[in-house]
Amino acid sequence: MHPFADHFSTIARAYAAARPSYPDALFAHLASLAPARRRAWDCAAGNGQATRKLARFFAEVVGTDASAAQIGEAPAQPGVVYRVAPAEASGIESASADLVTVAQALHWLDLPAFYREARRVLVPGGVLAVWCYGFQRVDDAGLDRLLQQFYGETVGPYWAPERRLVEEGYRTVPFPFEELPAPPFEMVHDWVLSELLAYLRTWSATNWFVSVRGFDPVSPLAAELAPLWGPAETPRRVRWPLSLRIGRAGGPE
Repeated sequence: MHPFADHFSTIARAYAAARPSYPDALFAHLASLAPARRRAWDCAAGNGQATRKLARFFAEVVGTDASAAQIGEAPAQPGVVYRVAPAEASGIESASADLVTVAQALHWLDLPAFYREARRVLVPGGVLAVWCYGFQRVDDAGLDRLLQQFYGETVGPYWAPERRLVEEGYRTVPFPFEELPAPPFEMVHDWVLSELLAYLRTWSATNWFVSVRGFDPVSPLAAELAPLWGPAETPRRVRWPLSLRIGRAGGPE
């Protein structure tokens, strides 16, 4: 078991406020694949962004995260139970979940230990779905160039090695389940400039940059983006394609 990689507890409130939300169609699709809709487990739930949306489709949703600070930012909701627990020791009853999800967090987990736990928790024929999103696209080529430079050069050296798995869309991650086709989904938001800047400040690389260099790299970027953005309150469309893998668990092993 490797130690918990805690990149977000210190910015839990900002993370809850500034991260984009997943499309409803994603959860409807996953619910359609589950053998029943009794219980879903959202592992590494953070502040419950995916957990809350799962609650529209399942009688009970358990959201777990190893970060008490992140769980503390998850709003209460009927049908949702939050627990502070590591991915490999959820405390959930065996063979009790129809769906297990991991949103934008698989790369931080001890994969063999988590997969064992997911198999234990899933009912026979239950579904595991994991997904991630990488670099966003804005509806302007000049803005995209500046943002790509910030991502790859300014904070590039401060990304954890696990970031490579996100950039590869989890395609290189071992996935020992019967894999199912995964339709394309994307997050789409119309954001003003301040919303985009708040999101950039939730990147793990940005926060590591601040801790090492002692200043916020988003502030000078904001000055570069502003002339291209236009009026700061003008919304621009921001897109994040999701990389999704879906698998089905077999019978008892």
